[in-house]
Amino acid sequence: MDTNVGNYSIKLKEIVNEFSLEVIYGPDGYENMELRSTDINRPGLQLSGFFDQFDNTRTGVIGRVETRFLNTLSAEERTARFDALLSKHIPLLVFTRNLDVFPEVVEVAKKYNTPIFRTPAITSNFMAALISYLNVQLAPRITRHGVLVEVYGEGVLLLGESGIGKSETAIELVKRGHRLIADDAVELKKVSSKSIVGSAPEIIRHFIELRGIGVVDVRRIFGMGSVKLTEKIDLVINLELWKDGKQYDRFGAETQYMDILGINIPCLTVPVKPGRNLAVIIEVAAMNNRHKKMGYNAAEELSARISDNFYD
Repeated sequence: MDTNVGNYSIKLKEIVNEFSLEVIYGPDGYENMELRSTDINRPGLQLSGFFDQFDNTRTGVIGRVETRFLNTLSAEERTARFDALLSKHIPLLVFTRNLDVFPEVVEVAKKYNTPIFRTPAITSNFMAALISYLNVQLAPRITRHGVLVEVYGEGVLLLGESGIGKSETAIELVKRGHRLIADDAVELKKVSSKSIVGSAPEIIRHFIELRGIGVVDVRRIFGMGSVKLTEKIDLVINLELWKDGKQYDRFGAETQYMDILGINIPCLTVPVKPGRNLAVIIEVAAMNNRHKKMGYNAAEELSARISDNFYD
């Protein structure tokens, strides 16, 4: 398992392309400049001269309110205010609502090699979209050996030793109308304080390995509807060889969890032996997990019925 959860970066050209930003000023090589923070700052306080607790790694966004304030200043004052801001070497500055960019800003940006962009988007909408995008692109991540499938809308991560049957089960699920996200290597990203999203490394995306057959392209064999790029992890299923004498959970009253990047994900252990239809078992597990999230627990219902009958 790759446990690299350090800081990640994204190149400015990817942000420019994703949001179709207009380049007002781009210093040489700005496309390969890197952004490492998911935070965004509307520098109203900084333009008024207050820099306590200022984080220069954040993207700067200028909206209508900041522009109206700047219009009350003289050109010399605006130059001084932006000189104080851009001298902190922020990674980029974005003007929203297609607002006019003051000539003084461009001149100061050239002095400090700060890229300046513009977008027609409303300020709050742009900030929300950019934060969401950066949370995914710069998210802490690990890579696990396993298979990720979407079953009835639930993201199910299949784990287990090599040769246990994860890929074969995934193919059976795809044939039954479900979708493959990743086989062999699953990249897991913590995109929020409550969500883990899984995807496949681009080089092996949509491919699956079946022992005795080899590598097959699921998208080409089963069609575009059989694959998906990413999926939230809702349930982890550990597949293990059936061990005689081991006590497996037959009631399911207590939910088990697996910690992934600090988030607890519901987890099941499913024993594997000849004659067990794993695809059907996983379908039922996914539907049962949805029921639990919607407030219904079959084990608790059965326990309540038994208690009622016992005390009656």
